[in-house]
Amino acid sequence: MRKDKVRGITEFFLPTLEKDVELVLYNKKNLTEEKRLPMSQVRGENLFYAELPEKEACKYAYHYQSGDKTFADIKAGAFIKDGSFGEMSKLSCKCAVLTAHDFDWGESVRPQLSYRDMIVYLAHVRGFTMHASSKVRGRGTFYGMMQKIPYLKELGITTVELQPIYEYDELDKKGKVNYWGYQQGYYYAPKAAYSYKADAVTECKEMIKAFHEQGMEIVLQFYFPNEISRMEILKILHYWSYYYQVDGFHLMGENIPVEELAKDIYLCSRKLWYYDFPVDMLYPGKNLPPKRVLASYQDGYMYDMRRLLKGDEGCIYNAVKRMTSNPAKKGTINFMSNYFGLTMWDNVSFDRKHNEDNGEKNKDGNDYNGSWNCGAEGVTKKKQILSLRKKQYKNAFALLMLSQGTPLFFMGDEFGNSQKGNNNPYCQDNEIAWLNWNDLNRNNELYQYVKDLIAFRNGNGVFHMKKECMLMDYLSCGYPDLSFHGEEAYRPSWEHYSRQAGLLFCGDYAGDKGTLTYLAINMHWEEQSFAYPKLKKGQGMQCIFATDEGCKVEKERLVLPPRTICVCTIKRTR
Repeated sequence: MRKDKVRGITEFFLPTLEKDVELVLYNKKNLTEEKRLPMSQVRGENLFYAELPEKEACKYAYHYQSGDKTFADIKAGAFIKDGSFGEMSKLSCKCAVLTAHDFDWGESVRPQLSYRDMIVYLAHVRGFTMHASSKVRGRGTFYGMMQKIPYLKELGITTVELQPIYEYDELDKKGKVNYWGYQQGYYYAPKAAYSYKADAVTECKEMIKAFHEQGMEIVLQFYFPNEISRMEILKILHYWSYYYQVDGFHLMGENIPVEELAKDIYLCSRKLWYYDFPVDMLYPGKNLPPKRVLASYQDGYMYDMRRLLKGDEGCIYNAVKRMTSNPAKKGTINFMSNYFGLTMWDNVSFDRKHNEDNGEKNKDGNDYNGSWNCGAEGVTKKKQILSLRKKQYKNAFALLMLSQGTPLFFMGDEFGNSQKGNNNPYCQDNEIAWLNWNDLNRNNELYQYVKDLIAFRNGNGVFHMKKECMLMDYLSCGYPDLSFHGEEAYRPSWEHYSRQAGLLFCGDYAGDKGTLTYLAINMHWEEQSFAYPKLKKGQGMQCIFATDEGCKVEKERLVLPPRTICVCTIKRTR
């Protein structure tokens, strides 16, 4: 059991100023100005200070004043909650407060899950429960997030990645809402607007503690522009690791000291996600990390799999390579949807982005999405198109969950959430970006499918192997760990016109001795047949999962309807 200690302000860091600096104190309850104190500058240093008795200091909110300019404390541990999210503040800048309380973490511990056992859910704290349909108390807050833990647990989620929860300015200079928060922030403070109560620090910790008590992890996104020094990044990650017990960080920006962070003793047990890591330099030769904590987080998987999903030519080889990637020195985070780009349902409903509501003449956001609307753009009542969309949606989740890397999907994708074709809702603090929980009831079939598919993945070790397949029979069991097939056994079709692949996993390499698992993928618009190795005496083949009921198991051949994914097992029947 450990308790946090009080964090008081020990330094006031400000830009170089020509005029004197004052500490402006406000009444925390009504934010009326109380008094001003002149600050002294340390000789030769860009450091200013003022003294207040600790008990008195805790009564106030504060910022700095120099001439006609005001400044917030960029290293403050907490800020006052000033109005609703996205509203213009009545003050000239953010007011910080001292954190003068302990927090008892009790017996909660960080789960430290393996990448092979994780199912990641990406969410925006405000958007996740802000819609009235969420039916939580304290919508759009850390507290609201806590109330959805049972839902996430039942779905099969192990790890939640959160978009920025550190304090940031919600309005740009033109008054436009910054809903996402990808800008330079006040990195030491949890976002006050995400707190139901006045104390965002305690509420944020309570949320993380609640997840840990359920064996679930929290990974935080941190965006660092080039202006943030490498040393400061290290300090910030140390701070959140110690004071908030977070399980990991998704690092975003170009000036990230990835090698230094990967070698840092204090961060060695935290998950670190970035575009990529120089793992061969960090672990040369056959050296392996004591535990895989680093993971590459790229959108290459998403675009390759979306191309396969809609039936593009020349992509089957790359897609299968993505699906079977499972490097020993790092994890891989796979996703077909994210906070950027189209949602999983919009990916099968729109050919083009529809960002008109952003006010930028639809010029913002990616022009290429790798999507296909299945025959009509956006909302339609045509049953044939809706049926195809539903099938493609199921195929997309099947590709994701049957890949070797760690699967991640965006909030609401499990029940067909739509953002109306907007692939860049960075400024949409409204029902475009808020999760509509009514869709859970309307699309319960989709939700149940995703829930069952997660359970199916968890129950079949060949889809989350302990190490990357070598395509060899190194156990001398009669089969390699993985082999590829096409219309003929052991002869995959990698031609540019091919849209099918058969993957045969040997269960002996995943703790399921004597069982073979055949994954067949047909993304062609026509029926395709697959060959598999000749069955031994006493063996039988059975379909255990399919996105179409029309799959047929024949002697030494498997026939799949158009745009279908199927999983069969081969085992002894007598």
